[in-house]
Amino acid sequence: MNRLYWLTTIAVALFQSSWISAENPKGLCKLLIVDRENGWPVPLVELRTTHNVRFISDNAGQIAFDLPELVGMDTWFTVEGDGYSVDPDGFGFRGIRVRPEPGKEIKIELNRTLPAKRLGRLTGAGIFGESQRLGDHLEWKESGVFGCDSIQMAIYKNRLIWNWGDTLLPSYPLGLFQMTGASTRLDPLKDARPPIKISFEYYRDERGKLRSIAEVPGEGPTWLGGYAVVKDSEKREHLIASYEKITPPLTVKEIGFCEWDDKKQTFKPIATFWNRTKESDQPPQFPTGHPIPWTDPSGLQWLLFGHGIPDLKVPATMEAILDSRQWTKLDPQKTIESTSGRSIEVHRGSIAWNPYLQKWLFVFTQLKGTASTLGEIWMAISETPFGPFRDAVQVATHDHYTFYNPLLHPELSDPKSAVILFEGTYTNMFSATAKPKPRVDYNQVLYRVDLDEPPFNHWK
Repeated sequence: MNRLYWLTTIAVALFQSSWISAENPKGLCKLLIVDRENGWPVPLVELRTTHNVRFISDNAGQIAFDLPELVGMDTWFTVEGDGYSVDPDGFGFRGIRVRPEPGKEIKIELNRTLPAKRLGRLTGAGIFGESQRLGDHLEWKESGVFGCDSIQMAIYKNRLIWNWGDTLLPSYPLGLFQMTGASTRLDPLKDARPPIKISFEYYRDERGKLRSIAEVPGEGPTWLGGYAVVKDSEKREHLIASYEKITPPLTVKEIGFCEWDDKKQTFKPIATFWNRTKESDQPPQFPTGHPIPWTDPSGLQWLLFGHGIPDLKVPATMEAILDSRQWTKLDPQKTIESTSGRSIEVHRGSIAWNPYLQKWLFVFTQLKGTASTLGEIWMAISETPFGPFRDAVQVATHDHYTFYNPLLHPELSDPKSAVILFEGTYTNMFSATAKPKPRVDYNQVLYRVDLDEPPFNHWK
């Protein structure tokens, strides 16, 4: 019996070592997570074993399973999917039981519980990390970005300009805090179905390393907002933005304006609007957020600034943006009634005109939501960009996690279609979750909503 025991032990050890060998990636077990309704892969789903080993699906919905102790064994995975789930069992546990084996593919079907379809990450490392271990998506190249804060975007000189806030790098816990950026062609997303991949052309230094693009003098991070492409009195086009200099913990020290330098491919400060040490303790209202072009009934062109529903109206010229005497302050709506009659408190978001609905659309994060303080995402409609917005529908949720500063992307989809895309920052900050999700945390995640599907039919 001893001989049989040792022969069996050696055989199992050889079997396991061949399975996890780097030279035999096909020996791994592929777990493929899909939406039961449409068969699309579902990214950012966490599977957790009974001994608390965590796996998270990549942009292709794949997990390369590689735990030797669970080879050929019935294995329970708790499923946590932020809007995707499985039915609970008799004890209330939500999970699945599978038997991982070398070279095997196991499809795991989940039910989508809210309207938004998660398409995947736009930023960060290992976007196809699991798939590449399985020999898939090997053409995808890493950017060197491990995490980054909220997006600012502009269409400038026939390119999409993408800029992000504080950016995490692999070399040290402190990364870049003076904005980073990239550009793409005007149609960087080949398909609004997963797996998604946008190849950003990042701004780098002469050594190829990611660099800052808004080095405004002074201590502390620089945050940019209010990206606007405007013409001056001589009809010259400018890409300008407002900036904030930040000191710990999150105190605004200085506010000003900067302009994109085409030759140096960086923002340069052009005017200081307010300084804490000289003016007052409370920063004034200024052009920030995601500006929206709007033409009034008389034909005058404006830019509507704000983190969602506009709080500032400015003539659409370079001179007007730099002259606070030409700004008109607005009082945006603070709460929106849902289709069920609930009053939803607004945090931040963005608006856009939607040709399909022939209405203004607003995507926003709920303040003090049920599942998360800043993780529940809603959409609402209005006949004007100023509101009142109404008939709010919850489209996504992030249990005990944060998803802030959502931005609508009308430029990434056919304006005549019912497809709506938006992204936001997925992070454990300001949440009850102590342990960030590996690879995924502090990155930009893209969602899709189809307005020709329930529960949006009544909007049309």
